[in-house]
Amino acid sequence: MRGGVFKGRCASVRRSAFGQLLKDKQGLRVMEVHCPLTALLVEEVLYSGVDGDVVYDAFWSSSLVDSALRGKPDIELVEFSSRFSNVSDIFDVTTKPLIFDADTGGMIEHLPYHIRTAERLGVSAFVIEDKVGLKRNSLLGNEVLQCQASIEEFSKKIATATQSPSNPDFMIIARIESLILDEGMPQALRRALAYVAAGADGVMIHSRQGAPDEVLEFARLFRVHHQDVALVCVPTTYTNIHFDALVEAGFNVVIYANQMLRA
Repeated sequence: MRGGVFKGRCASVRRSAFGQLLKDKQGLRVMEVHCPLTALLVEEVLYSGVDGDVVYDAFWSSSLVDSALRGKPDIELVEFSSRFSNVSDIFDVTTKPLIFDADTGGMIEHLPYHIRTAERLGVSAFVIEDKVGLKRNSLLGNEVLQCQASIEEFSKKIATATQSPSNPDFMIIARIESLILDEGMPQALRRALAYVAAGADGVMIHSRQGAPDEVLEFARLFRVHHQDVALVCVPTTYTNIHFDALVEAGFNVVIYANQMLRA
């Protein structure tokens, strides 16, 4: 209860809200939240400018932040059950949809169970990245050993994920680490097209560069092939570009992935 008004929202309504927002708005702002209090702040914040009101459209549940809050490294050490419990607490007092950072998704045999649990909670989307082995924080790049799954291997994981939800509102977004690992633009685009062919509802392209040039180039190339597939970016390092410019370049979703923790 907050101010005498119950703020929770039934799972089915919340789950479908993100997809509806994608249809209704050209670009969505998504902010990291890590507890009910931060979620309430994001839910209520509003900026009234000359072009109208600006709000955050959805929440982002970050594995990096959930690990940091527990004093643990960002290596998929915090179990899904613990993170889902935190999401449940957030959902008790808020109404906005939530995207869940699922890291690599874990073992392919376990992935359908994680997705169905998230779906029952009211989570709107899973973002799964194409790494294998010990997952490390993307911004470390090649400073530490990080390996991508083969295109065939990860496409199989995406196909398994997309067949797991019982409701078509639940979205699977494939996160591509090729630019993070200096594997080049052609490989990043090749992976994106393969993952969409495997059933991904959206693609997240990640970069650790200080300028947005490579994500803008990726968006240009990707939109030649797919106009309607959701395209997601995370401007953690390339902070000198405005939200509107990213949307104009073709991005549907801009995630501010750890700003609440840093604040």
